[in-house]
Amino acid sequence: QLQLVESGGGLVQPGGSLRLSCTASGITLDDYAIGWFRQAPGREREGVSCISSSGGRTNYRGSVKGRFTISRDNAKNTVYLQMNSLKPEDTAVYFCAAVRLVLNLCVPQNSGSWGQGTQVTVSS
Repeated sequence: QLQLVESGGGLVQPGGSLRLSCTASGITLDDYAIGWFRQAPGREREGVSCISSSGGRTNYRGSVKGRFTISRDNAKNTVYLQMNSLKPEDTAVYFCAAVRLVLNLCVPQNSGSWGQGTQVTVSS
């Protein structure tokens, strides 16, 4: 089971930016497609963005296209989610997981096991 750790969340005003990081210890991420997901209070977890193992293919949720950018640095064993022009509706706990990219979807491959995530709060 791939164990991932999310970081980089925080409190930001609307229009602000944050960069989330997803790392793994004891294993390299080179062979894994990685996705970011989020869950707001009272709502189901939803896919945000994902990136193939090579970085050559990405998917984005429609509501974040043009504002969020996913990238990876395999030398640093890290996948990033740069979030710009943040909106209050982006407020959620953000998680990362190994995925399969299926058409325009990010399908988690973690057998339902999620890490602690990182809280993103967008509020004035």
